[in-house]
Amino acid sequence: METIILAVKPGEVSAGGTWGRPLAHLAYRMGEGPHLFRANSPVAPRGGLMVIEDTGFQGGGEAEPFCNEVLRECAARRFQGVVCRFLGKPRAILEQIVLHLGEVCPRRGLSLYVTESCAGTGAGRVLISTALSGGTLRGRLEAAAERYGRERVCLWMERTAEDFLLPSPSGAGAPLTVEELNRRREERGASVFFSPELCAHYFTYMAGEKGHFVLFDDAGSMSRKLAQAGQLGISTAFLPYTANADLLGELLGESKK
Repeated sequence: METIILAVKPGEVSAGGTWGRPLAHLAYRMGEGPHLFRANSPVAPRGGLMVIEDTGFQGGGEAEPFCNEVLRECAARRFQGVVCRFLGKPRAILEQIVLHLGEVCPRRGLSLYVTESCAGTGAGRVLISTALSGGTLRGRLEAAAERYGRERVCLWMERTAEDFLLPSPSGAGAPLTVEELNRRREERGASVFFSPELCAHYFTYMAGEKGHFVLFDDAGSMSRKLAQAGQLGISTAFLPYTANADLLGELLGESKK
């Protein structure tokens, strides 16, 4: 993988910066208006990428004034690009914002990344989550490369740790912390296997009469995800610092500065 970008929360900027990788600052959200809001932090973000999330945004308003706020913040903080990580309900205003940023960011020398919900605008590079609800990771990435163009696709790395009750009609499992995962493995004396299709590890156990399927990632499976993407010509990945801090030494293959 040519470029791994660490996605850091405000309190993680100093620690994330010691790895010598580009930073994407998870410090911004779109609020009503819409207006741009930055999280309070003793260390203001500077350099790298601005990540804007739409958590809680209800829609409405005009795109251009909001985009102007984004561009002013980019200039003030010397950001090199914008990540529109819009995970909420699809809304017309979000597509309008992406379209406008897609026009002005290149003129300002700024890169632009967008979630798949806005990929149809044709603007920016497209974030493809490695979290799967079915199929295979390779198939998912190949389909994205064919649909959007290989040069537009980049990864958003999701570290999986979920416990599924079998059968699982909803396809959703209960999330596990690293501590819960390790405790469950130890208590059950589980034999761990690797799924090439999901590119993740798994084990099963019984709790009374109920079967459980636990799917999880470690440094090995995360590295394989990066390798699969690299084989397909995908050169950029975003790696959330919070979920992967304990794996960075193995994933990045280098020591801190």
